[in-house]
Amino acid sequence: MAAARARSEERRAEIVRAALNVIAERGYRGATLGAVAEQVGLTQQGLLHYFPTKEALLVAVLEERDQWDTGGAAREGWRLDLLDSLVEYNAMRPGIVQTFSALLGESVTEDHPARDFFTRRYAQVRGEMASVLRAEYGDRLPGGLTPEQAAPLLTAVMDGLQYQWLLDPEAVDMPAAFRDFLRLLGAR
Repeated sequence: MAAARARSEERRAEIVRAALNVIAERGYRGATLGAVAEQVGLTQQGLLHYFPTKEALLVAVLEERDQWDTGGAAREGWRLDLLDSLVEYNAMRPGIVQTFSALLGESVTEDHPARDFFTRRYAQVRGEMASVLRAEYGDRLPGGLTPEQAAPLLTAVMDGLQYQWLLDPEAVDMPAAFRDFLRLLGAR
């Protein structure tokens, strides 16, 4: 029984990786379950055994991406220098960043299946960033903002840099720009 469960989990992980590739190539709306199934040697019906809908597969892709970012751990103990390391890490994997950014952009429409995921994720990330900032600065940052006021700004800088870097990687050094932002923030 345990061996069958392990094979099933391994197969699910293979499908998620294939879905990530297909979404990176075609975007979510252009990606089909048939294309994902073909990449892993399944029929579309066989793929539906693991993921009953395209939306369920999309959420699994997004959750897996978050696991890669955190190494499977919660971000509770994060510090600003670890965020700097995450930006460096993202600069080494443009395909993943591109897929995430494309899905984020698509998700702002009312009917997009990832909209709820991103809405929940950003609420969580803003809370985590407020905790990171509070651990670094206490209840007030050098400019007078509270960690809760600065958290959406920190999040926006990280994601905004990703878009600029994806569009023009020669002109935007994402890790260096993030370090510049940390200096502007007054990081210790």
